[in-house]
Amino acid sequence: MDANNGPEAETVLRLSGITKRFGPLVANDAISLSLKRGEVVALLGENGAGKTTLMNILFGHYTADEGEIEVFGKTLPPGDPHAALAAGIGMVHQHFTLADQMTVLENIVLGTRPLWSFNLGKSAARDKIRRLAVDYGLEVDPDRMITELSVGERQRVEILKALYREARILILDEPTAVLTPMETEALFATLAKLVAAGLSVIFISHKLGEVQAVSDRVVVLRGGKLAGERKTSEATRRELAELMVGGQLPVNKIGPASPRNCLFELKGVSTRSLGGAALKQISMQLRGGEITGLAGISGNGQAALAALISGTLESVEGDILVHGEKAERWSPGAALERGLGRIPEDRHATGMIGDMSVAENVISEAYRSPRFSRFGFLNWKAAADFATDIIKAYDVKCPSPDARVRLLSGGNMQKLILGRALDGDPDIILASQPTRGLDVGAVAYVHARLIEARDRGAAVLLISEDLDEIQTLSDRILVIHRGQLSRPSLRGELSVMQLGELMAGHGHDEGASHAA
Repeated sequence: MDANNGPEAETVLRLSGITKRFGPLVANDAISLSLKRGEVVALLGENGAGKTTLMNILFGHYTADEGEIEVFGKTLPPGDPHAALAAGIGMVHQHFTLADQMTVLENIVLGTRPLWSFNLGKSAARDKIRRLAVDYGLEVDPDRMITELSVGERQRVEILKALYREARILILDEPTAVLTPMETEALFATLAKLVAAGLSVIFISHKLGEVQAVSDRVVVLRGGKLAGERKTSEATRRELAELMVGGQLPVNKIGPASPRNCLFELKGVSTRSLGGAALKQISMQLRGGEITGLAGISGNGQAALAALISGTLESVEGDILVHGEKAERWSPGAALERGLGRIPEDRHATGMIGDMSVAENVISEAYRSPRFSRFGFLNWKAAADFATDIIKAYDVKCPSPDARVRLLSGGNMQKLILGRALDGDPDIILASQPTRGLDVGAVAYVHARLIEARDRGAAVLLISEDLDEIQTLSDRILVIHRGQLSRPSLRGELSVMQLGELMAGHGHDEGASHAA
C-alpha cells in the first residue's frame, strides 16, 4: 500500500504490555504493538496464538489483566465497546453481522440513533452512504435487501457501516475468506483509497500472499507472545510462515495422479435447496487415486452437494452409484458403511459437540460398532484408547481424552475430525472446507493427510472457496455456480482469474451440468 506512513506519521493506536489470562492459560503475554495513520499492519499467527483475544480486548469485549490501550493519544477505558466505537475503531468480522430481512440503509444506520426516535433521517443517511460508496469504490444500492446481495456486496455493506460511523481505524478479520479473485482485487482497491485518505488498517489473514500484497508491516503472534515484527517489503513468505509456527514449515509434494476405477458417481441428480442453491441435474464421478476439487462462491450448491454425499439430504431425481452399484437408499449410516470418510464444513456446528469429551466425539460416528459397543454398553476403555491413538498420530494439542472439545483450538479440533474421518482408510473422502480458518502449519498438515489418502487409492472430493488450495491439491477441478457444474479442467489448465470468472457465472453453460 502506498501510504503516508513514514517515520513522522502520527501513531493512532498503541497497545502496551497487554496480558490476558484465562485461569492457568496465558492467552496474551505482554503484547505491545502500534499503528500509524495511513498504515496497514497485518496480524499473523497460528490458531490459538492470541489474535482474537487481543482484538476482543481492543473492542472492550474482554478486559486485560495488565497493560493499556491508547487511541489517538488518549487512554481507552477497558471493557467498554461503546468507548472503542466512539474513539473511531471499526471492525469487519469474518462472519458478517447483518440483518438479512432489512435493507442496506437500515443495517448501516441501525444503532446510530435511539430506538424511540421518530425520524431515522433516512434521506440524509442515504445521501451519506452514496457519497461514501462513490468515494471508496463500494458500490451498493442503499435500498436493496441484504438477502439480495452477493457475498462481496455484503462485505461492502460492512465496510460502509464502519465508515458511516466515522471509523478512523479499521480491523478486517479474514476479509477475503469467501471472496472471488475479482472481489478480492476490488477490496484491495478500496483499501488503497481508504489508506490514501488517512484510514489505518489492521489486516488479519492466513493468506501470506495477500498479506504481502496489502500490508506495510507484519506483526506475528505465537503462543500468546509477540514472535516478531517485520517490514513487509523486507520479509519473505517462508520467513513469515516460520515465524508463525516457530520452525521450518513442511513442504508437501504432490505428484501426478494415478486415477483408478470410479468409486462414487452422481447421474442427473437434483435436490432441494439447503441454505443456498439447489443441485440441478448434476453428474460427476469421483475416481480412486485422484483429488477432485470443487470451487465456487459460498451458497452456490456446495452445502447441498456435501449433504447429499453425506446422506443427510435426499435427491429428488437422479441416481447415486457407489462402486458401480446403484444405492437404492442413501443415508448417513449407509454412507459410513460404504466407506465414506466425512470432514464437514463447520467443525463447530456439525463436526464436533463442544461440551462432549474428545473420546466421545471421536467415536460419535461409530459408537454402535462392535469395536466400541457390546450388548448395548459402550466400551469406554476402547473409546479412550482410540482417542489417545488419534491424539498421538495427529499431534493434537490436548491434555487428555476426557478434555472438553470446546477448549481446543480450531486447528486441533480439525485434526481430531481428520483422525475420525480417515480411520480405517475409507475409499471415499468428502473434505468440505477442510482448512478454513486454519494457520499455515495446520493447513500443511491437513493437505499432507489428503495427499496420503489419494496416493493409497482413495477418491477425494475437496470442496473449498480457497482457489490456491484448489489449484495446489486438485488433479481435476470443477466449478459450481447456481447448482450446476462446469466442465472439468486439469491442474494448471485454468488460471486463478479464469476460475474466478467461472465462479461468478461467466463462461458457465446454463442448463447443463457435466459429468466429471
